Amino acid sequence: MQFPISEANKPRFTAALPAACDVVVLGGGVIGVMTAWHLAERGLKVVLCEKGRIAGEQSSRNWGWIRQQGRDLGELPIMVESLRIWKSLAQEFGAGLGFRQEGVMYLARTEAEMQGFADWLVHARAHGLDTVMQSAGQVQDAIKGAAAPWVGGLLTPSDARAEPWVAVPMLAEGAVARGAVLIEDCAVRRLDRAGGRITGVYTEKGRIACDQVVVAGGAWSSLFLRAEGVVIPQLAVLASVAATEAMPEAYAGNVADDRFAFRRRLDGGYSIAPGAAHDFFIGPDAFRHMLTYIPVLKKDFRSTVFRPAAPKHYPDAWGTPRKWQADQVSPFERIRVLNPSPNMKALSDVQDNFAQALPELGRPKLKAAWAGMIDTMPDVVPVIDRVAAVPGLVIATGMSGHGFGIGPGMGRVVADLVAGKDTGHDLSRFRLSRFSDGSKIAPGPSL
Repeated sequence: MQFPISEANKPRFTAALPAACDVVVLGGGVIGVMTAWHLAERGLKVVLCEKGRIAGEQSSRNWGWIRQQGRDLGELPIMVESLRIWKSLAQEFGAGLGFRQEGVMYLARTEAEMQGFADWLVHARAHGLDTVMQSAGQVQDAIKGAAAPWVGGLLTPSDARAEPWVAVPMLAEGAVARGAVLIEDCAVRRLDRAGGRITGVYTEKGRIACDQVVVAGGAWSSLFLRAEGVVIPQLAVLASVAATEAMPEAYAGNVADDRFAFRRRLDGGYSIAPGAAHDFFIGPDAFRHMLTYIPVLKKDFRSTVFRPAAPKHYPDAWGTPRKWQADQVSPFERIRVLNPSPNMKALSDVQDNFAQALPELGRPKLKAAWAGMIDTMPDVVPVIDRVAAVPGLVIATGMSGHGFGIGPGMGRVVADLVAGKDTGHDLSRFRLSRFSDGSKIAPGPSL
């Protein structure tokens, strides 16, 4: 079993740089890959440029969940569509994708949490989901040997998972098969503009003429956009994950409470992670956007470990340049793949919580541990929009840890936005102007 992709992985996508195309997609995570996939299906000439490795960052470092449960209401219809697409992808790519439709279950330790589940259940029913509440007895019956004081849960049996470090490169191969050009080790440095309108991009390998660009750069999107005069209040948080050695199966599906989360892997182990805890590096953008983040900080302050500075060359590190020229080495070439060190104290706590909740399995032994930088927004939903001030520029970033599961559907939406077609969904929740038009910042559900 291969764990998160890093710079040590040899490039797999090494096409020659075309002189021109219709659309350049910046970023080789699941959103960029599936946008390129759908653009190619629509007959557009699309080039995806990835500064490091396809799925090298958060798209191979996430939990692998494909969940409708707990989604923001703006995301939910796209997620329902995305699950349908995942099913078709599983038919196309077979078992190697790792797609398993074995449900997501959230567990509650308090009645207040149960009430939160009940509140969200109303929306689940309105969208036709198979979500159901679970009693304490039902939880005990479902999870073999459970000993935690869970008072109940919320279960969506149709939710699923896949193996992210193999799935996204497979999807990239599918995009290439449909006519997309993918190039690794190819950072986009700057936009080329004439009269304010996009006429191309400058990459480290040369210029590509185009009239549309999709910025799907994950944790790097804000840095790239700021150099072009476009400001989005995006930050990034560090999320730690570990893989256990093979263990007996207590539950086939995906489980989380406020302390830890786990899901079964194809190799017989579990992927485990803190339920809500994460680390945050304080940098210039953190100060710049502090007031915008107050609503979500009120919810997440206790679960956040604050660190005074990011490692050198990280997107919001104190010394990272905010301006550079197209003929200069950009920050995106300084770190090909963000590969942050995991918070081993947090993962040790997860091991302890796992053992307390599942004493028959005991404290799991770890075979690997990693972390990823999650691009997040003040309301925990993405920006999916055209930039009015820069004709031809589309933003698709800030997935806030929700990107893997929703990627296939969101890629379809972004592709139709680029192509000028009806996206089929209300995208007002994701508009860029919500941060400047006086709208109240309303964080999505923290389920």
